[in-house]
Amino acid sequence: MLKLHILASGSRGNAAVVENAATGRGVLIDCGICKRDFFARCDEAGFDPAKLDAVLITHEHGDHTKGIGVTMRGLAKLGRRPAIYAAPATLQASKHLQDIEETCEIRALAPEALVSAAGMSIVAFATSHDAAASFGFRIEANGDAAGFMTDTGIVTDAAHAHLQDVRLLALESNHDPRMLSEGPYPYVVKRRIASDEGHLSNEQGAEELASLLSTRLEAVAAMHVSENNNEYDLAKQGFRAVTEREGHPARIACGYQGRLTTLS
Repeated sequence: MLKLHILASGSRGNAAVVENAATGRGVLIDCGICKRDFFARCDEAGFDPAKLDAVLITHEHGDHTKGIGVTMRGLAKLGRRPAIYAAPATLQASKHLQDIEETCEIRALAPEALVSAAGMSIVAFATSHDAAASFGFRIEANGDAAGFMTDTGIVTDAAHAHLQDVRLLALESNHDPRMLSEGPYPYVVKRRIASDEGHLSNEQGAEELASLLSTRLEAVAAMHVSENNNEYDLAKQGFRAVTEREGHPARIACGYQGRLTTLS
């Protein structure tokens, strides 16, 4: 069985660990949080960071990469040098991914690329975001499956296909359109967030969730919830309205900026 430990989710930092419960080994998706928070939340989740086998980078933005270097150095002191998977364009675009070869091996990531790590098979799929390259992931192990998608302005065909028939789902629900429109951000930032290369709104996330309901789906987390243009309860209510309307038993949770959420 898989476990998804959402260590942090939001515009101030993102990180999540997918754990293969059968082996206790795992992969890290992004690291935009400090080393202290990374280790503290892994400890809270009951996951041993020394059992981390790989790091998957969704895209180069700092809230997804700024903690990579110091965290990898911390892992190196534990004798772990997990491979980092990132698109070549992401490596070129991110100052946070420079000069980290001494603590890890860097491997190229591409759309539809298959990564094998921690006893799991992981497929990267393209998302639509204003980055040099951006990905979501489908993770499978021992007949179990999890889907992970944040930072996308639309749901691409590839993303929709790879998120089908998963048991655990992490799905973006970034903003409430009214709050975004009436909020303090400059117009150009509002337009970026709401664009096809920005972030999914609560309504867009809920619409995608409705199309992904299956008998296999057990738990869903609303992800990358904006602290300025959304509320955690609004994001969860949007997802919960879908499951209640369809009479679906999936548990609804949320990825938080400052505390751990685990889906299992």
